[in-house]
Amino acid sequence: MIYDKLVKKEAKLAVVGLGYVGLPLALALAKKISVIGFDINEKRVNLMKNGIDPSKELEHEAFEGADIEFTTSLDKLKEASFFIVAVPTPIDDHNQPDLTPVLGATRSVAKCLKKGDYVVYESTVYPGCTEEDCLPILEEISGLKLGEDFKLGYSPERINPGEKVHTLPNTIKIVSGSDPEALDQIAKVYELVVKPGVHRAPNIKVAEAAKIIENTQRDVNIALMNELSIIFSRIGINTYDVLEAAGTKWNFLKFYPGLVGGHCIGVDPYYLVYKANELKYHSQIISAGRFINDTMGGYIAKKLVKKLIGLGKAILGARILVMGLTFKENVADIRNSKVVDIINELRDFGADVDIVDPYADPEDVKRMYGLNLIEKPHGNYDAIVVAVGHDEYRALTEDYFTGLVHPNAVLVDVKGLYRDKIHSLKYWSL
Repeated sequence: MIYDKLVKKEAKLAVVGLGYVGLPLALALAKKISVIGFDINEKRVNLMKNGIDPSKELEHEAFEGADIEFTTSLDKLKEASFFIVAVPTPIDDHNQPDLTPVLGATRSVAKCLKKGDYVVYESTVYPGCTEEDCLPILEEISGLKLGEDFKLGYSPERINPGEKVHTLPNTIKIVSGSDPEALDQIAKVYELVVKPGVHRAPNIKVAEAAKIIENTQRDVNIALMNELSIIFSRIGINTYDVLEAAGTKWNFLKFYPGLVGGHCIGVDPYYLVYKANELKYHSQIISAGRFINDTMGGYIAKKLVKKLIGLGKAILGARILVMGLTFKENVADIRNSKVVDIINELRDFGADVDIVDPYADPEDVKRMYGLNLIEKPHGNYDAIVVAVGHDEYRALTEDYFTGLVHPNAVLVDVKGLYRDKIHSLKYWSL
């Protein structure tokens, strides 16, 4: 059995894709078994060889005592007998699933596949993708047949960037397999590193669906809060005041308005919408939620423009500081950051926008969005947008902001960090 061979180090496990999901998993497993860490990005692999996490999530100590070899070589990948695919699954410019990374990783694994091997996917996909899109490639390139020659499984990732409590070892893992033996062996492998244990899903499609609705549920609930914030803004009351009051009831679900970006919540629902359309069903609630959340950046920018006009300020040439560019607080990840929507909308109005962020890498920001980060603010600004709730921003006082702005300026507090603390500036939050 593959599990026994891995534990005895008679076989090796490979993690394909060493980003936010793959690297923590590879290092955790490498404390128990022999691991090959494979990635096509040579620069990232070289950093990992020196005990550096390119994603800035893990400390150097995480690499210590790990039986792992980082590589970009397919020849080295061929030494593995158990493959875990953990590459990104983004969307394209038309909000359609972009399976390029996962199908590319599948082709690489297929070239290395041998009789008796296992392939497990962690990448978030729509139900059916593993068996309908990936499996045919594995069989065609390898010349092997599922069941007769190799096993297949799916175990959705549950990594949350910046999370310090619900980490890989502390979070129940969903596992599934192409047959009962595959399920048993895959479950045992993950149980090596997941303390609360695993949930054995009845089949691969159920595991795929479970993952995709985790983020879809959050997306729809946040969309409701965003829609409420638009309504409450027109009424003239603060959304956070309303939520604080409503939250006193025992069964009120505590979701909050905000920008929904990143590589999970802002992406995964589109995979389910795509699958629904394929099945001739038009998803209404999910699609509406996506529309609301995807347009919040533009909405925030337009609200700021109206506030400035209301103060008699010209928008053309107005100096605006945007604080925070990452997709969420206290992480370096800028993928699918909706703060960019605010910036682009303000620039379309002719505003002069400065951007700061203590976590984002300036080179990554320039490469991905064509934007320049400045090292520190240099006023005087007509408005400040605190777009991300980094810890460094939470302790800021009104004096800090007044020291950066012209008199009669606007502070947009997207996350509601400074509610009831701002008195001399024009204040607005979602």
